[in-house]
Formats: sequence, structure tokens, C-alpha cells
Amino acid sequence: MSDVLTSSAVWRVEKSVGITGHTRHRHNPSPISVGFNAPGMCKTLTFGPTALAASIARTATLRDAPPEMLARWGYSALTEVEWLIEDGSTFMLTQHINSLADAERTAFAGRVGAGVTDLLMNALGYTWRDNAACLSSSLAPHADFIYGDGAVTDYGVVLAEARGSFAANVSAATISGQAKRKYSKQVKPHLAAESAHGKIIHGYSIAFGSRPGSAGAVLHAAETRISKPRGKRLPPTEPTPSLNPESTPTSLAFATHRANFSLMDAPSIVTWIDWVRAGGERPDAHSPVSFLEIPYAGRIFLACMESIWPIHDYPDWLDDIWHDPRWWPRFPRRRLRRRSSDGFAGWFVMEEKSAERFLNALSAIIRGGRENMPAAIELPRIEPAGFVVDRGEGGDALSESEYAYALYRDGLALLGSPPPRRIVGHRAWSPEDGMVGN
Repeated sequence: MSDVLTSSAVWRVEKSVGITGHTRHRHNPSPISVGFNAPGMCKTLTFGPTALAASIARTATLRDAPPEMLARWGYSALTEVEWLIEDGSTFMLTQHINSLADAERTAFAGRVGAGVTDLLMNALGYTWRDNAACLSSSLAPHADFIYGDGAVTDYGVVLAEARGSFAANVSAATISGQAKRKYSKQVKPHLAAESAHGKIIHGYSIAFGSRPGSAGAVLHAAETRISKPRGKRLPPTEPTPSLNPESTPTSLAFATHRANFSLMDAPSIVTWIDWVRAGGERPDAHSPVSFLEIPYAGRIFLACMESIWPIHDYPDWLDDIWHDPRWWPRFPRRRLRRRSSDGFAGWFVMEEKSAERFLNALSAIIRGGRENMPAAIELPRIEPAGFVVDRGEGGDALSESEYAYALYRDGLALLGSPPPRRIVGHRAWSPEDGMVGN
């Protein structure tokens, strides 16, 4: 059989991509919000295949499309990463990229560019996200994503444009030019504008590229320059009262978790989120949405069973076969996709406390009525796993682990290997009663 028809080995070694260029662009006034300081840009971004696939999926699902559709879109990222990126510590595309039509190669490059941007923004400390289409209903050019939290807490939100290129002319100069042009056209015009989630006070344009057939990648970050005051120092301004560190703009949290629960294949939860966000006809009362409690990497994660086992009461035999290796290959293919070697390609889950806090907040709004929706809700943040940044201080590296997974600040995770232990319990979410069980 021709090797064109066979998958290359799934890459396992983490890849480190250096920031080959970093430019800061002037803006007046600077800073847009007094007191804001952008996080320092990293020197190197290191990530594994699970993290890249997860971030491609995360960015692809920031839409208002049906959740069932978005779940399939998200899982397609796992297949793309498997077939089109070589193993090894240096980023390189497989030969299969040459078999794609030009339009599909361009689309894949764009998806990888969005995934790398999401990894970088999370590494910089930003947590909550939305598609920047919320900026305008017109076709005027705008950046791709809005992010909040981290350094921008209490000040507003930041804008991020993503660009990816897999072409024969990719070089440090071409990628730098793309990042700068995209910043000027799609980020700068929207700075200081109001969005649904707050004022845009800072912007990024991230461009990523690799030349097919050559090892290595180029990554350029363009962002808003924050000028230092000159001359006589101004008297200190009154500090803005700080919000609770777990306080999150409700609108941004709902945009984020709509995408998350779409990836988790939980359409009933997405339906309630849509009703809270946009109104319309109130959903009919549903049966509780069921979750499995999965121990993994020292945490408990919740896996939604709505599309797999829609009945709330589990039969006893489900616990008995959960860790039977003969059962895994029979798991619905829309949830798990077989890889060439290990038979397991990933499962989107959420850290238990993160899911519980959000779903209880959602239930409180459902009980009280969407007209009484609070401006902010309190949600936890999780230390990321599966990707790191080197800020030039040394010591940053992905630690060796038996677990292959990516975990994000909002609690979403993609498990890239089977849980080593059986499930430890069941949970359920009721629209009006919140989380129950344990």
C-alpha cells in the first residue's frame, strides 16, 4: 500500500516554537486604560499534540451553530493533527499536506494559526474567550477573538487576531509582515471600542507559519505598545476597587462555556445557555444531564454522557465494563477516534469544580429569570497543563508524565490517553436544581 494512504506515527514529543519576532505598535492614548500593564511576551511556546488539537477545537467552536455540529467540528481537529504534523521536537508538516487542495491547505493553516494563538493567549494568563464577530454585525474586517481575565481583569478585554500560513514562501520576514498588516487592519481600528464584554484596551496579532518539506516554524507576535510616562511624574490615581479574583463577566463566561459544553457533547446544557444569553422560548424541562466522574492526573474530571447514555439511571454493568480494555474500541466513534497505535484519540471533559460552579450559576439564573442575570459570576481558574512558555528566565518545560492531556484555565480538558482507573462516581445537572450527586 502506498504510504500516502497510511497515517504517519502520531507525534508524541512536545514541540518548542520560538517567538521569532515581537513588535509593539503605537497607540494614542497609551495606555488605553490607565494602570493596565500587558503580560510580558514569552520567548518560547512548548506544546504537545493534545494541546494543539484541543486549541484548534476550542477556537473552531466559538460560534452560535448547533452544538451537535460544533462537537463534530471540534473532534475533526484530532484527525488533522494526527495526519498532517510530523513527530519530533521540531515542528514539521507531513508529506500529506501536499495531497491537499490549495483551499484546504489554507484552511488547515488558518486552524493551526488559531490554535497556536489560543495556546499563547492562555499561556499569557487570559482565560475567557469569545469570537470577535460580536464586535460588529457588518462585514468590516476585525480580529478573530476576544479574551478576558489575567492582567486585563478590572480594565476590559483584549483583542487577538490569528494568522497561519503553510506555503513555500514562508520565512521570518513574510510571517512578520503578515502579523503587522493584520494588526493594522483588523486590531488597531477596534482599540478603545466597546464590546459586549467590555472595553477593548489592548490587542494582539499572532502569525504562525511553516514551509512544507522543511523543519521549523516561525511565530511573530505584534501587540499594542504601552508607553511609559515622560517628564514629571503624575500624581497617583485612585485605584479602582478590585473585583473578587474569581469574578468573571457573565457574558464572556457564557460564550466560553457554550463552546466548552458543545465540545463535551452536551446539547441540552448549550440550549439553556442560549436561552439565558438570547431569550426566546424557554426550553422544555429536560431530564437531568448525566456525567461520569473520571480520576485523571490527580484531578477529577466530568465527562458528559448525554449523547452516549441519555438515560439518567446507569445500569450496574456500566461500572463493571468501564475499565475493561475490550470495551474501549467499541466506544462510539463520534466520541473516540482510533489512532494508528494506541486506539485512543481524546475525550473532552471538564474539571469537576469548574463544571460544578458554572452549572450551579447557570441554574441560579434559570431559577431567577434571565432578566435578573448578574453582570458577573464567580468561577475558579485552573493552572494549565500540556503547554508552557519560557519567558527567558529558565526552568520552564513540560514535565514528564504518564498522562497525555491538555488542561485550560477555564477547566476544559482534552484527555489524550485512557483513564488509568475506573470511574469513581456519577453526577447530574438539573436546570433548576443545579448539580446533584456526591
